Amino acid sequence: MARPAPAQRTRRSGGQRLRRDWTFVGPAVLIGLLLVVALVPGFFAGLFGHGDPRVCDLYSSQLGPSAGHPFGFDLQGCDVWANVIYGTQSSIAVGLMATAISGVIAVVLGTLAGFNGGWADWLISRLTEVFLGFPFLLAAIVVLNSIGQRTVFTVAAVLGLFGWPTMARLVRASVRQVRSLDYVLAARTMGLGVWRIVTRYVLANGLTPVLILATISIGTVIVAESSLTYLGVGLAPPAISWGLQIADGSRYFQTAPHMIVFPSLFLSLTVLSIIMLGEALRAAFDPKRLQ
Repeated sequence: MARPAPAQRTRRSGGQRLRRDWTFVGPAVLIGLLLVVALVPGFFAGLFGHGDPRVCDLYSSQLGPSAGHPFGFDLQGCDVWANVIYGTQSSIAVGLMATAISGVIAVVLGTLAGFNGGWADWLISRLTEVFLGFPFLLAAIVVLNSIGQRTVFTVAAVLGLFGWPTMARLVRASVRQVRSLDYVLAARTMGLGVWRIVTRYVLANGLTPVLILATISIGTVIVAESSLTYLGVGLAPPAISWGLQIADGSRYFQTAPHMIVFPSLFLSLTVLSIIMLGEALRAAFDPKRLQ
């Protein structure tokens, strides 16, 4: 019987380790719940009261938690619970879309640089250094300021455009390490095409560190989106996001602290869970621990 490839043994051993690790299971369950909330926000928002974040009553302005409204009301008298639930959709969508855009760019450029080498490696490495020379948030602020309408897609696209360099370097390093292994050299000797070698052998066995970094990057992007929105250059009304709620609530923290506490709590728990999930994946699939 053929012996499993090193990458297969690593994934199998790492999967067994993850099933016994509460720092992975707990965050994974919470993130799974948040994804369900993001997919069907109307159901969860309707668990208390009417569940419509755009139905407001000025007579309830800044009132605290009450029956049917566990998170209270904001300045316009809108239900904070409903806004936090619907904000989950925007924040997670930006995180996933931006990370996906960064991942595609990083995989394409990193693979070209790592597998081909030569002038392609030199050119992509210089391009990566140029993008790394721009501070991430500053570059996003400059671009977003020049965009007329800032939607979930445009904000995610800008964050994805400036978020790929670190990931691309990791892809390049992984590809360079895998391309010289015996099974890749054997595939070349057999005359297999470059596309098949890259997709079936190189990327399949060299992307685990990249996927772990991408998981952590989702949390980083969510924080970046909230920071940009707080500064007034991220999502703009009528969009609903945690960043917008935190920006509005910060001005009334002394008189209505619930306006900022609850969206901040959701943001913190989400980002912390994603980071813990990424760190658990990193520990489980670390080759040094699996030797």
